[in-house]
Amino acid sequence: MTYKKFAIDLAKQAGKIMRANFALAMERKWKKDGSPVTETDLKINKLVIARVKKYFSGHGVLGEEESYHSEGKEYLWVCDPVDGTVPFSHGIPTFAFSLALVKNGKPILGVIYDAALDHLYVAEAGKGAHMNGRKIKVNKSGLKNSVAFWDQKTVSHLVLRYPKVFWLNLYSICYEAITVAAGHTVAAFYDYSYAHDIAAIKVIVEEAGGKVTDKFGKEQRYDGRINGALISNGVVHEDLLKMIKKYHKWQ
Repeated sequence: MTYKKFAIDLAKQAGKIMRANFALAMERKWKKDGSPVTETDLKINKLVIARVKKYFSGHGVLGEEESYHSEGKEYLWVCDPVDGTVPFSHGIPTFAFSLALVKNGKPILGVIYDAALDHLYVAEAGKGAHMNGRKIKVNKSGLKNSVAFWDQKTVSHLVLRYPKVFWLNLYSICYEAITVAAGHTVAAFYDYSYAHDIAAIKVIVEEAGGKVTDKFGKEQRYDGRINGALISNGVVHEDLLKMIKKYHKWQ
């Protein structure tokens, strides 16, 4: 079985689980960091580990809810079983399954599945990015009269600098990032340190012609803690990096 087929099959199965359990008033628990977790998150994470053990026993898994032999592996499957658990657990259909194959810290395959709309985003390094088999590309728009997704902590400063940009937050960085890859929006910002949120995004957005760096514009590894992320169409990247650096000086 190829890595690509493995990832796609796993995404489809995860999607079936998400759709079967997606409902209003879903039972959820709250983790120590204040974020919710559902039985769906746990079930899909365990599924990923079980499948990797079966088909690629020498690989590790770095998952949001549970990991398996994730230290020091050349090949690491980096997974967020339900990116967007907040909207998922409150009956809002902006969530996705995310899986990346990372080799020596660099994502070489990424799959993000929007199960609600049955949109499957797939990219392999050097082979372009596709949604349901159709090639996708970022747009070439600037910041004026555009849409970008931003962390609530910094958005007030950006509104003052760019009042003609619609700054949104869907509480799913993967869902936000695929809109960048597909050319619908120009950027998304991530101010946390979890590789499982960004690894698949890195290869999908860049294979679509965009750019993904840490929040200060540097390259980084995706097999451990990361330093945030700026995801963009490439056109607006440098301009937004300047605003990020200014914001951190203001803190």
